[in-house]
Amino acid sequence: MDYVLTANSLYKSYGSFKALCGLNMRVPKGAIYGLIGKNGAGKTTLIRLICGLQNPSLGCYTLYGIGSNSSKIVKARRRMGAVVETPSIYLDMSAEENLKEQYRVLGLPSFEGISELLELVGLENTGKKKAKNFSLGMRQRLGIAIALCGNPDFLVLDEPVNGLDPQGIVEIRELILRLNREKNITVLISSHILSELSKLATHYGFIDGGRMIKELSAEELDAACRKCMRIEVTKAPALARVLDGMGVEYKILSETEADVFAKLNVTALANALAAEGCELVSVTERDESLESYYINLVGGN
Repeated sequence: MDYVLTANSLYKSYGSFKALCGLNMRVPKGAIYGLIGKNGAGKTTLIRLICGLQNPSLGCYTLYGIGSNSSKIVKARRRMGAVVETPSIYLDMSAEENLKEQYRVLGLPSFEGISELLELVGLENTGKKKAKNFSLGMRQRLGIAIALCGNPDFLVLDEPVNGLDPQGIVEIRELILRLNREKNITVLISSHILSELSKLATHYGFIDGGRMIKELSAEELDAACRKCMRIEVTKAPALARVLDGMGVEYKILSETEADVFAKLNVTALANALAAEGCELVSVTERDESLESYYINLVGGN
């Protein structure tokens, strides 16, 4: 498999604090890679390293097979576009003027392609409207357009939907999917909104305490997420006694609900509960979510 980005035993320290502790990572070419971790886990530090904004304390990474210690890494980074933390835009300029300024920074010979970029991110009709009057979603899309100047084939987005309203989140999601599917751009996304990330990602990396604790594809995640039966009753203690007698794995959620990780005969369950003076209210099938998988993986409430 071809990898756009790899990280090998990557460390980053700030004084006595270790932000990254021997992190390993593989981002396949053509993937939408979701980087998941709580605040302080090391996500933004990792992104800043691979974007060349900081240097690792130990270890190395590669971009397109070129090592971070090589003089050619600067050339490899030209194939990247990034929005780190917040979009870098000029608020007193229009969307078109922002893109022209980025073209100048990159030393591009002409402004060819700007109108196509504006259309791609849905900002073709903003005219002379200044970016300071844009919505948060429009600013985020402009930041992505700026990152796409120079036709990169690897896009790095740090919390791209943070603070956006539902409509803005949908617009960014559709844009990322279009870039990946139509332009074949590999995307690395750091996000706290796991329900949204689950609609995008083809691969996941779970980072905690500066370490990569798990990498897997969306297919592997689907296989790993356990299906369960959500059972509602009138008395959870009675349900626990019945399930203990059946020898199945379960988790009590409240005084009336539990998740059971096994297939049960509903009629037999109802009869056993009735013998305990408990009524079966409902039974529904559920899949473990990305959020619950992550919490189970790293621990915590």
